[in-house]
Amino acid sequence: MIPKKVFFVKGVGTHKDKLASFELALRDAGIETQNLVYVSSILPPNCEIIPRTKGAIQLKPGQITYCVMARNETSEPNRLISAAIGLAVPKDRNTYGYLSEHHSFGEKADIAGDYAEDLAATMLATTLGIEFEPEKAWDERKQEYITSGKIIKTTHTCQSAEGNKHGLWTTVISAAVFLTE
Repeated sequence: MIPKKVFFVKGVGTHKDKLASFELALRDAGIETQNLVYVSSILPPNCEIIPRTKGAIQLKPGQITYCVMARNETSEPNRLISAAIGLAVPKDRNTYGYLSEHHSFGEKADIAGDYAEDLAATMLATTLGIEFEPEKAWDERKQEYITSGKIIKTTHTCQSAEGNKHGLWTTVISAAVFLTE
């Protein structure tokens, strides 16, 4: 079974119970009726990246659904949390790409998202033999990856939130959701 399509979702939920806050984050992301199975970080060869709206309508309640999930939660008032998924797509679509997940405290969405994107791109770059200097800033390396002609796209999706001011559980998720049909 090799997924044919992937789409990206994100969500946030707040509730007095930790599990219920996770459920609300899944609802916000539109994947609460799925039986989610977490998988690791490979974007299959020739896997089509589709918009959330096109992907979500293909899901059926109770369906076993594979995803790469980033999740973070807190009950600390005002604590900043983030959950991000990074993506790196090779130019040769017959080759696999990479997805990464990053969960952080104290990082705004753009910083956590860039970090996840950097992780995915770096993993792909190392498998493709692209030379790079890890000390360089992400923006510089991103340009090197793209100009190498071996990586055509990097991106991310990220959800961040501040912990509820009254100490309720706050959960953030980001996910790459696979479709096998």
